[in-house]
Amino acid sequence: MKRRTFVQQGTGVAGGLALLPFFSGCSKSSDQDYPIIDTHQHLWDSRFKLTWPGPPIDTGDFMLPEYRAEVEGLNFVKSVYMEVGVPKEYRRDEAFFALDLAEDSSNNTVGAIICADPSEDNFRKFISEFVKNTHLKGVRGRLSDPDVFNSGGVTDNLRWLGEQGLSFDLIVRPDWLTKVVPQFEKCPETTIIIDHCASVDPVALLPENVEKPREPRHSKEIWQNGIRALAENENVNCKISGIVNKVHGEDVNAELLGPCVNYCLDAFGPDHVVFASDWPVCLYGASIRAWVTVLKEIVKDRPMDEQKKLFHDNARRIYKV
Repeated sequence: MKRRTFVQQGTGVAGGLALLPFFSGCSKSSDQDYPIIDTHQHLWDSRFKLTWPGPPIDTGDFMLPEYRAEVEGLNFVKSVYMEVGVPKEYRRDEAFFALDLAEDSSNNTVGAIICADPSEDNFRKFISEFVKNTHLKGVRGRLSDPDVFNSGGVTDNLRWLGEQGLSFDLIVRPDWLTKVVPQFEKCPETTIIIDHCASVDPVALLPENVEKPREPRHSKEIWQNGIRALAENENVNCKISGIVNKVHGEDVNAELLGPCVNYCLDAFGPDHVVFASDWPVCLYGASIRAWVTVLKEIVKDRPMDEQKKLFHDNARRIYKV
């Protein structure tokens, strides 16, 4: 296991040429008008029979036409479909839907992350049905029991996933972050992505002398300790996303979101962070446009090559798009 150095601002090399954006009428050119890859694009309509959404995303369709309208002018050049928490019996249907979408060259959704539980006996059988499809980029799981997650069976399945060239996204709550580290240390060849800034509550990172709009949902220390432990593993990456929906009801601004974003960027380093919209779940707190605007404000003083890595270049490498 290689350990990263916790730095204020690292350096790196920007890479790659971008595809054409979704729309030709992009915003006016600026230093921050770089291409963006969205690594967390949710899409659904009535076919998915979702039970978890609440207002304002509990009604209506959230498909490509609505997504395109949201990102118009933002220079989004590619996106990766992310599973949407369908009931277990619909996971196979969702996988076919996502891969068909990615295979359609008329849109910019170029890859898919499907849902599967590496603690289940049929994990490999389920993934094997799709593993030869080059548009399959990885799997996402949800952590319900750290002890089960740290079992040898999960280790074997995560190693196998890496052998297939697939990544593993994970949603995990802050007080369980250090508990998943031993598992990831056993799977150094598997690319791991911790979603949504490790489920941080931005209010917990506000300075002590700043009046908080409400009580934080967890302590600052427990989240920071988990982030540092995760970041020591070279195969673990952090997805910068999922924080605007934690602060709905409060102002979405750089002062509120900056501390947790910067902590992730500094801990993981410029090569191990990726941007994501988390649309339409982000609408609990803000539009994609508002989220992108705030994030660009947060990172505006970082080197341009680091900004490009965050919004584009790292996604190309990590998700192979």
